[in-house]
Amino acid sequence: MANGINAAAVPSGTGCADCERSRSWWFHLRRCAECGQIGCCDTSPSQHASKHAAETGHPIIRSFEPGEDWFWSYETQDYYDGPALAPPEFHPLDQPAPAPADRVPADWQRHLN
Repeated sequence: MANGINAAAVPSGTGCADCERSRSWWFHLRRCAECGQIGCCDTSPSQHASKHAAETGHPIIRSFEPGEDWFWSYETQDYYDGPALAPPEFHPLDQPAPAPADRVPADWQRHLN
């Protein structure tokens, strides 16, 4: 592991781990490049990915969205090039955004940051 990336760490699940515990919802997902924790993006109401980074000191995330392979460094506030990570690389293709569908309020756009 180097620079906050552990390519062998597997994702913690298919959705935001903290939103699942609190029965909340997310807009887009981010993956901690160090431990694999899946968190919701800063546009999501709870912003769990950046909270995880602040609490753990894990500085780099990767998008967990289909078709996106970018990394972001909270330390430098910039995009980062990184290696391939352990699969899966994104949430299931049939999973909507926002999700989970049964918890998303009808006025969900009003709740985004």
